[in-house]
Parts: sequence; C-alpha cells; structure tokens
Amino acid sequence: MERRRMSRAAGSRPSELPMRVQDNNRMSMVHTTPQSKQPSFGKLSIPKPQSVTSERRTSFFGARTSGASMPRNSTMSGFGGTEKIKDARPLHDKSYVQQCIRQLHEFLTEQGFPGTLSAKTLQSPSTKEFVKMFEFIYRQLDATFEMPNSKVEEEVPAILKALRYPFVLSKCSMYSVGAPHTWPQALGALMWLIDNAKINWSLSKQELLFSDFCEDRDNIEEGAEYNKLFLDYTAETYSKFMQGDDTFEDEDEAFLTKLKKLYNVDETLLASAEEKHRILSDEVERLEKESQTDRLTTKRKDKVRLQADFKKLQSYRSNLESFKANLENKALEVKDELENTVSHLESLKHERDQLQIILQNQKFTPADVERINREKRELQQTISTLSKSLEDSEQHKWNEEISLAKVKEKAESKLAEYHKLARKLKLIPVPAENACGHDFEIRPFEFGPGSMVQHKTQLQMLLRKLISDVEEENSRLGDVKLSLEESCEQLDSNNLDKSNDLKLLKEQIRKLDEWLDTDMQELAREEQEWAAEIESVENHRKLLEKKVNYGYDEGVQQLKATQQLYNLVLQETNEERRTIANNLAAVLTTAANHLSITEKCLEDVHSRVQRICSKAVEEDAAAVQNMREILKSIKSKASRF
Repeated sequence: MERRRMSRAAGSRPSELPMRVQDNNRMSMVHTTPQSKQPSFGKLSIPKPQSVTSERRTSFFGARTSGASMPRNSTMSGFGGTEKIKDARPLHDKSYVQQCIRQLHEFLTEQGFPGTLSAKTLQSPSTKEFVKMFEFIYRQLDATFEMPNSKVEEEVPAILKALRYPFVLSKCSMYSVGAPHTWPQALGALMWLIDNAKINWSLSKQELLFSDFCEDRDNIEEGAEYNKLFLDYTAETYSKFMQGDDTFEDEDEAFLTKLKKLYNVDETLLASAEEKHRILSDEVERLEKESQTDRLTTKRKDKVRLQADFKKLQSYRSNLESFKANLENKALEVKDELENTVSHLESLKHERDQLQIILQNQKFTPADVERINREKRELQQTISTLSKSLEDSEQHKWNEEISLAKVKEKAESKLAEYHKLARKLKLIPVPAENACGHDFEIRPFEFGPGSMVQHKTQLQMLLRKLISDVEEENSRLGDVKLSLEESCEQLDSNNLDKSNDLKLLKEQIRKLDEWLDTDMQELAREEQEWAAEIESVENHRKLLEKKVNYGYDEGVQQLKATQQLYNLVLQETNEERRTIANNLAAVLTTAANHLSITEKCLEDVHSRVQRICSKAVEEDAAAVQNMREILKSIKSKASRF
C-alpha cells in the first residue's frame, strides 16, 4: 500500500522544464489513478479556490515561449546533459531583487522563522544567516532535516544539486554570501526552494482533497490494462510533442473514453450527482451566510488570538531558557575567577618566600639603599612625565580626528546633494537623458588636489552649456505656446458653430422621445403577457423546490455533524490551553527557585573570597613587618662597622 502511494506521488510530479504554450484545458489526470485523483469518474467535482494576492508573485520559470519558436532536441540538457542552462531571471535588476527580498521576508514571517530578520538585513546577510534561512526553508520539504555544523559551504550546493536545481551555486560564493555579486544568485536559489515548498504543499493538499470519498480505493489497482492504456497514451503524446505539438485534445479524449469503458463509468449518474452537489452547495452556502457568519467570524478571531498567545508563550519560554543559560555562564565565570584568584594567591605566597630568602642572603650598605631609592624616584618622575606627554598627544590626535571627520561629513553631504540634484535632472549616470555622453559625477577619491580643481572647472563649463541649451529650448517652447493659443481661439469659434448644430439635434431628439412614448405603451402591454408566463414558471419552480427538500435535509444533517465536531475541537483547544498555563506556571516556579539558589551560592562565594583576601592581607602585613625588623637589624649592624 505504501509503495503504491509513493509511485503515484512520483508519477504526479510536475516536470521541471517550462511549457511553451499555456493550456488550461489539458487533462489533470494523466499521472493519477481514476479512483484516487480523477474527480469526474463517479465523484463530485469540487473546484479549488484560487489564491489572490495584492502583489504579483515571481515565477521561477519566467515567461513561456510559443511552440513554433522553441527548438526540440532528442537529448534534454536538464536530465543528464553537460550543457549549462542560462538563468533567464533578471537577478542583476535591483527592482527584481528587491521584490524577491520582500517575498522572502513575507514567506519567513508567515511560516514563523525563529530568527529576527527584517527586509533591511536581507539586503546583505551573513553566511550564518543564509544557512539558517536555507535550513528553515528546506525543513518545509523535509521536517527531519538537520544542517551539519561543519562544511556548510559544501553541503548547501550539494543539496541544491540533489534537488535538481538547474543552475550552479558555487562553493566559493558561500564564503561571502552577502556580497553584491553573489547575493542575487543565492537569493534566486532560495526563491526556487520556496517555489518547490509551495508546489509540495499544493500536491499534498490535492492528495487529501478526495480522501473522504475514496475509502474503497484499495479495491481498484493500477493493473495491466490501465498500465497498457497509460503507456500507449504517453508514447503517442510524447511522439507528437517531439514533432512540435503542444496540445493533445484528441488523444486526451480517446484516453478518457477508454478509461470510462475500463472502470464502467455511468455518465447519467455522474451528471445527476454533480447537479445534486451543486444545488446542495448553493443551499449550504446560503444557510451559512444567513445564520453562521457571525459565529464563524468570532471563532476565527479566537483562533487567531490563541495562535498569537501560543507564539508569545513560545517566545517567553525561549527567553527564560536564554536567561537560564546566561546565569549558568555567569556562575561558571565566577567559579573560574575564584580558581584564578586562589592560584594567584599561591603564586604571591611563593614569590614572598623567595624574596624573604633573597633578603636574608643579601647584605646591603646604607649607600646602596640610598642609591636604590634615588634611582626609584628618578624613574617614577620619568614615568609620570612620559605618561603626561602621551595623554597630551592622544588628546591632540583625537581633536584633529574630530575636526577632520566634521569637514569630511560636510563635504560628503554637499556631494550627496549635488548627486541627488544631478540624478533628478537626469545628468547622472553617463547614459542618462541629459548627460549627452558627459560624466557629471564627482568622485573625490579618484582625483588628486590639482586634478580635482581641473575636474570642477570642466563640470562648470558643461553645466553652463547645458543651461544655455535649456534657455534656448524655453524660448522655442514659448513660440509654440503662442501658436497653440491662436489655434485655441480658432477652436472656440468652431465650438460656437457646433452649438448651433446641437440645438437642431435637440429638436430632433424631442421628436424621437415622442416616438419612444408610443413604443413604451406597446412594451407595457407585452409585459402584462410576460407576467402571466412568469406566474406559470413560478408554479413550476415551487414544484422543483419540493423535490429539492430531500437533499436539503441531508445538508442540514451534515451541518449538525460539523457543528458537533467543531464543539469537540473547541473543548480540546481549551484543555490544551489549560495544560500550557500549568506548564508555564511550573516553569516560572522552577526559574524563581533556581534564581534564589544561584543568588545564595554567589553570596557564599563572595564571603569566602573576602575571607581569603583578608587573610592574605594580614599575612602580607606580617611579612612586611618582619622585613622591616630585618632591615633595621641590618642597618644597626652596618652602623656598628
């Protein structure tokens, strides 16, 4: 059973090659079984509503060409050929790229992308952000997909190649995705992946469209007769396709007739069932509009509100988890700092012992002590002088940089105003309408001081010439305006003549109105005759209503069953909401307990560090006192000698 479903899904996969001629009347059941996919064989044909968007969606395949202008080859480059396909999408057009960015942002927002992205950040994303977006979109096709942590620059092109992406996304471009020359190609790959996800969704919806009506579909298998018919139909249509045909209406009709004979389709029963379904659908739609509009709208609003609350709870939970991780990181940092303090204290004790040993083994004279103190004071004075001069130099450097930045900012603002005005006047770029092949753009970093003045003089000469040309054009247009005013006066005189003709026409219209009154009287007599005929038709309609009552009762029963199912779903939703509230309360309690325990541990660590530091200070004070006593004894011994 599972194998048959997979084969049907693979058979119904649309071709990746674009059609030459768009034909909406072609059969939609070529790759499907009659029982599970063809709604016209004994099942009701329910039209699928088409989605309407305010913005035109960008198609991956682009515009389709006509069959007469498209050459055919026996080898297809999209299936095993080594020829590269040229991308027909205008990926280097800024407006097209901005439209793709807006569509990508809308898709990620609608599907609940976990990151915080905006249309501005999507102008040049980093490689990490691109990998996150790629992983999120690919999970719409495969929910179990996990992006590896290493060699993502090799994994992404390999995945696109496995999905038969018709263009090449190089491995080198993955190292700098946000660059202006690589981001359009990566964006095109993401848009192609989004189109695949939408196609996958539509195919999955079509799979489940008639599941309620096909409970006994296992009884009809795609046997040898159906396979033979399908293979003959495929071979014949493909042969004509290679010869240049794009529509196969005769073959479709013959194949449909053979399938009807194979599965014993009753046309009369099918037509009556479709008519009955249409009448019941209209009646149910009318009943829903009359009685269920307000309730259904309220429930939909409640559903949207509950979904928003659920998303808020998810975001709050993620915030709590991040807060917990931050606390754990801080605890680890405090622990590491404590270990470093203990090790530093041990090293200080060891150094103190070594100094005591050195002090005990050395003998200093008063002259040596005086010389050491004098050198120490001189070195301290030198250090203070050098630090003061260093601070003065840094302050002077900072002031110079600030003044340079202000001057540069003013120059850039004036340059931006000049470029803005030049673009408005169509002087920039060189191919602009009013540029006349001259380059009016100022590039301050491409010229030296002398060449900059020369470039400015050249621009002023070109602008003066442009102003003189504009003044000449204005004088010429003034002459044209005078001639047009003379023409307007001539037209006014013509209008006066036409008004006289209009009076004559109004007199003729009055006579025609009199004739119209006589015709209306005749029409009134005919309407009385039509009223009698309408009364007979109304009686016939009442007779038809009595026959429809039976189908109406069945529709009311189905409506009641749907209402009971809705009440059951509402109870389950309320139960899940209470469960989520209880889980949230438990999470908050756990977080509060963890916070109190963490604060207590930090207080203990702080008190322990203070005790250790005070003990170390006392020991150092005792050592200093011992060193002073030893120094006094040495001085006394030196004075004796």
